[in-house]
Amino acid sequence: MNFSVTHKDSRTAARAATMTTDHGEIPTPVFMPVGTRASVKSVEPHELKDQQVHIILANTYHLYLKPGNGILEKAGGIHSFMGWDQPLLTDSGGYQVYSLSDLRTITEEGVRFKSHLDGSTLYFTPENVIETQRIIGSDIMMPLDECPPWPAEKHYVEQSAAMTVRWAERARTHLEATTPLYGHSQALFGITQGGTYAHLRKEMTGQLVDLDFDGYSIGGMAVGEPAEEMYRMLELSHTLLPEHKPRYLMGVGTPENILNAIERGVDMFDCVIPTREARNGRVYTRNGYINLRSARYSDDFTPIDEGFDNHVCRHYTRAYIRHLLHVGEILGLKLCTLHNISFFMWLTRSAREQILQGSFSEWKEHFLRQFNAGQQSRT
Repeated sequence: MNFSVTHKDSRTAARAATMTTDHGEIPTPVFMPVGTRASVKSVEPHELKDQQVHIILANTYHLYLKPGNGILEKAGGIHSFMGWDQPLLTDSGGYQVYSLSDLRTITEEGVRFKSHLDGSTLYFTPENVIETQRIIGSDIMMPLDECPPWPAEKHYVEQSAAMTVRWAERARTHLEATTPLYGHSQALFGITQGGTYAHLRKEMTGQLVDLDFDGYSIGGMAVGEPAEEMYRMLELSHTLLPEHKPRYLMGVGTPENILNAIERGVDMFDCVIPTREARNGRVYTRNGYINLRSARYSDDFTPIDEGFDNHVCRHYTRAYIRHLLHVGEILGLKLCTLHNISFFMWLTRSAREQILQGSFSEWKEHFLRQFNAGQQSRT
């Protein structure tokens, strides 16, 4: 994997770059739609390409459960299994260490889970998580980590972050002892932890940088901490992470979160917001988000976002999509999902264009002012 910074904003830490994998180029900043189980819900791979999606994300834990390593290996890896020929990133299952806290036990060796599907016992270690991602065949892999909750006592976060570094070193060692299975290279990112304790972030990030990963993920954010605390940690991380390697903020987020993180030097994002909220009828526009299930849109024959150039806005009205949602037609969920993915891709693509033109700060302020004002006018 190669990563080249093309342009830096003169007023902020925002930057435009190009990341190259064996499955194609990724212009950054970039948003990665979440396809947890080898599918971005309700959307086909060719439709993702139509929305100018360059990379998607899948989850090691869920793929390990279903379809399982055996099926994925027989299929020749996830790209051929799901018909996606562009870059793909896999989370390690570390988020499930956080979200399935009632179903897991953490030791120095790894994590023992009870499957949320059938209660069977699973054991994840830094080594077998790498092996599973070799079988999946993702272009970018993540090592096993622990994401502490917020708030958490400093002593706990310190122990957790130190263990994440030890796990990362084991993962890197095992990566070097194995080889890709399908003829394309695989990169491994390190995941920084440390909660909102600046001295822990600094210490643990420094140790990960010394291990020389292909890129770095900023973990442990968007778990309940105030946005200001997250931004403070991003500003710190910008000073600690190598300039010549990509930075990925895991699980973030809202349009405002994304733009404020780009301003602080972040290159890559993923979040379930576009797809999850679409299934509930919430769609994003340049004037804030709207809930198409609301009765106010029953006879609104305008596009979701007037003048927004995507397939959904060119061909369908708010009234029609609301009708689909209310009668339970799957097409309604799909159209909302396509629109939201298109919007989030437009957001990061526009941020990149503005960085290249030297006008990112002004554009960001204008966009957020318009977005927030439109949202407030509906409440």
